[in-house]
Amino acid sequence: MDCRIGCGACCIALSISSPIPGMPNGKPAGVRCVQLTDDNRCKLFGKPERPAVCVRLTPLPEMCGESFDDAMHYLNELERLTKPDLFSSH
Repeated sequence: MDCRIGCGACCIALSISSPIPGMPNGKPAGVRCVQLTDDNRCKLFGKPERPAVCVRLTPLPEMCGESFDDAMHYLNELERLTKPDLFSSH
């Protein structure tokens, strides 16, 4: 499956802990990546400075859904479920 042109949900919803050009401390969840263009395309796609986590992320039907909103819902839930403090005993 290929990315839906102009979606960019993964570049907004997900956190990235590694440095990104223009975001040396990574990217928090819910923050638009500075490398995302106005039409939601990655400026680093295919370039060596693209973070490894982005290179490894593969679009899947269940992740992308039928729309940007579907993708954001799925990715926001994935981000929530993978937060380190989710299972803390506090």
